Amino acid sequence: MKVPLLDLKGQYQTIKEEVLKVTEDIFESQCFILGDHVVGLETAIAEYCMTPFAVGVSSGTDALLISLMAADILPGDFVLTTPFTFFATAGSIVRVGATPVFADIDPDTFNVSPERCAEVIDRMPANDRKRLKAMMPVHLYGQCAEMDALLEVADVYGLTVIEDAAQAIGAQYHGRRAGSIGQFGCFSFFPSKNLGAFGDGGIVTTSRPEYHEKLKVLRVHGGHPKYYHQLIGGNFRLDALQAAIVKIKLQHLDRWTAGRQDNANAYRRLFDAAGLVSKVALPVEKEDRHIYNQFVIRVDSAIRDDLRSYLADVGIGTEIYYPVPLHLQACFSDLAHGPGDFPVSEKAAKETVALPIYPELTDHQLEYVVDKIKDYFK
Repeated sequence: MKVPLLDLKGQYQTIKEEVLKVTEDIFESQCFILGDHVVGLETAIAEYCMTPFAVGVSSGTDALLISLMAADILPGDFVLTTPFTFFATAGSIVRVGATPVFADIDPDTFNVSPERCAEVIDRMPANDRKRLKAMMPVHLYGQCAEMDALLEVADVYGLTVIEDAAQAIGAQYHGRRAGSIGQFGCFSFFPSKNLGAFGDGGIVTTSRPEYHEKLKVLRVHGGHPKYYHQLIGGNFRLDALQAAIVKIKLQHLDRWTAGRQDNANAYRRLFDAAGLVSKVALPVEKEDRHIYNQFVIRVDSAIRDDLRSYLADVGIGTEIYYPVPLHLQACFSDLAHGPGDFPVSEKAAKETVALPIYPELTDHQLEYVVDKIKDYFK
């Protein structure tokens, strides 16, 4: 049996007619950049994320970048974030000339730890602390970070909070949606996301009218009106085609999310019935609504890669999110970090593995995954 890590073909068949119809309409209109489809998606996403405003952009990475620009994060500034995340989080900070400051993660949720954030700031020299201007927590794997405690830290030091919610659309923290808690919320529509486009795309949410207007100007090279530039922006425009497809998918998102949550619950039952809970640590749900962009288990680091090889041999797809923490990436060597600096992140990088969780999985496929993991431990 084959159980790929992700299979979007089944999902496409359920929306194919809607997608082909809107695609034909756009081709006939020959209006491909921004326009009514983008405005419609922005309105729908703002409502879904419980925020007043949303601005469609070219990718999740560009959502982070344009938010930093809108927040006036400048060369020489510091931004607090996590070392256990996708590269774009810290990469966007460096691209505006700022410096990422890392704090270690919570061992259960893999999200940045508010306690470690406070400790890192307390250890900073006074002059460096003055240069700390923003915080970029990541809602990893589809579960919100501990935002109330992080906001307390941000308030003490006057930090702008930019939520990296690329993996967390629809996730909730104390009744609030991801992207509605900080000053900015950044989402990705990369095809593998729970709400994916047919190419690259992203969106930024905000509750502040001044940020909303600034984001719209920054995404068109800072020009307002056209060809008149008070700001230096970038080409961060969202295609009408991607916006239209994402808007169609948004109507199905809650059903797909429920499917992922059902599969997560099924995994828990199956792992328990298989007697594997002493060998396999399952995801910990701490917040209101985990949307399971990934279903990440932990196993002993000595066997993690061997387990992945075994599962690949029997047709089961897996992935490691992420094998090398950012503080150990070669491109950040100038930050002078080394092994042992963020031990919880380093341990997670050696022990975690993601299993298939997409909503189209069958009961038989879920059972097969757990049966093969049980066979491995035999």
